[in-house]
Amino acid sequence: MPNSAPPLPLLITQGDSAGIGPETIVQAFRDAPELLRGCCVVGELATLRRASACLQAAGQLPLPVAVLQTPAQAWQAPPRCVPLLPLPGLPGPQPWGQVSAEAGRAAADCVQWAARAVLRGEAAALVTAPLHKEALHAAGVHYPGHTELLQAEAAHHAGVVLAHMPVRMMLASDELRTVLLSIHVALSAALQAVTFDNVLQTLHITHQALTRSLGRAPRIAVAGLNPHAGEGGLFGREEIDVIAPAVAQARSAGLDVHGPLAPDTVFMRARSQPGRPGEFDVVLAMYHDQGLIPVKYLGVDKGVNVTLGLPLVRTSPDHGTAFDIAGQGRADAASLIAAVRMARQLAGVA
Repeated sequence: MPNSAPPLPLLITQGDSAGIGPETIVQAFRDAPELLRGCCVVGELATLRRASACLQAAGQLPLPVAVLQTPAQAWQAPPRCVPLLPLPGLPGPQPWGQVSAEAGRAAADCVQWAARAVLRGEAAALVTAPLHKEALHAAGVHYPGHTELLQAEAAHHAGVVLAHMPVRMMLASDELRTVLLSIHVALSAALQAVTFDNVLQTLHITHQALTRSLGRAPRIAVAGLNPHAGEGGLFGREEIDVIAPAVAQARSAGLDVHGPLAPDTVFMRARSQPGRPGEFDVVLAMYHDQGLIPVKYLGVDKGVNVTLGLPLVRTSPDHGTAFDIAGQGRADAASLIAAVRMARQLAGVA
C-alpha cells in the first residue's frame, strides 16, 4: 500500500528581529527536535543565522538553517537544522534591543503571510514569536498586536466585517487557563467593555473552543470586576446589573458557568496542581491584567497565548520581545516549545 501523505506542517513566525524571538526559535529546534519536526519558520535568512550565531557565542550549540521552497517541505527537512521558508523583500536583522520600524514591518509581514497560508489550507496551525507593539506602530501597522492583526486577516478571508469575527485571548498553562473579556485597550476602555453582550459572547466563544480541545463542556468561572465581586452592590453594581444576567443567560443555554466570583480568590480555586484538579477549567477575566497576572506569576515559561474564535489555530509564547537580553543567548525557549505543543494538540497534528 502507498504511504499516506504527511500531515500539514506548522508555521512559526520569526517575530521582531531585534528581540529574543529568533533565538528562542533556534533553541526550540535544538532542544525539542521531535516536537518541532514538521514545523518551519516564516522569516528571513540572515535573521535566523544571526540568532544561531549568538547562541554559539554564548557557548551553546548552534544549528544551521535549511532553506525551503514550500511549507510542505518541512517534513523533508534534514535533522538538526532550522527549516526556513524565506519571504522575499524582508529586511535583514535589526540591531538587538532597539525599536525598529523595519523589524516591525517584517514581523507583521511574516504573520500575515503565515496566517493566509493556514487559511488556504497549506499549513495546520500558526505559532507566533513575539513582536513589539511600538515597532508595529512605527511601521504604520494599524493593529496593536497579533490578536487584532489575525482577526483582520481571518475576517478578510471569510469576507465578513470585523464585528462578525469576534475573537478572544486565552492564556493557558498546565495549572491555569484564563480568557480575557478585552485585550489591548486602556483600563478606562476595558471598563466600558464590561457589557452584557460582551460577557455573553465571550462565554460562548470560550465554551465552543474548549469543548473542542477538552472533548467535553468546560467548567467556566466568571471573575467579578469589583473587589469581592461587588459585595452585593457595596463596591459597584456591574456584577448585579451586567455580569450576573449574562451568566444566567449562558446557563439557560446549557453552558456550565459559575459566577460572578470574587476575583482575588477565583484564580486559586481554578488552579490545577498534581493530585488536586482545579474547580474550574477556565476563568473569564474582566480585563487584561486581571487575567494575565495570575498565569504569568505561576510561570512565564509555561504559559501559552491562544487566540479563540479564529478559523485557524494560533498559539504564542506568553512573553514579549525581551529587548534587554536579546542577542545574549540567555533567552528561554520553554514557552515557545509549549506553544508548539499546544498548537499540535489543537490542530490534531501528531
